Amino acid sequence: MALTSAQQDGPEHGRSGQEHRTSTTEQGRFCVARCTCGWRGPARRARSQARTDAETHETAG
Repeated sequence: MALTSAQQDGPEHGRSGQEHRTSTTEQGRFCVARCTCGWRGPARRARSQARTDAETHETAG
């Protein structure tokens, strides 16, 4: 799977003024949360933590 270059600011940051739709993607043993605004969370081994990152990003955006 090809990865696109995206800013990894942490769960609370993203581009303002855009609708935030998050999803999680499996990358080998890791799970990454991503948003349509370009934000990408850190790679996590626990899927639940990646989902929490995504939820935190959506509510903070």
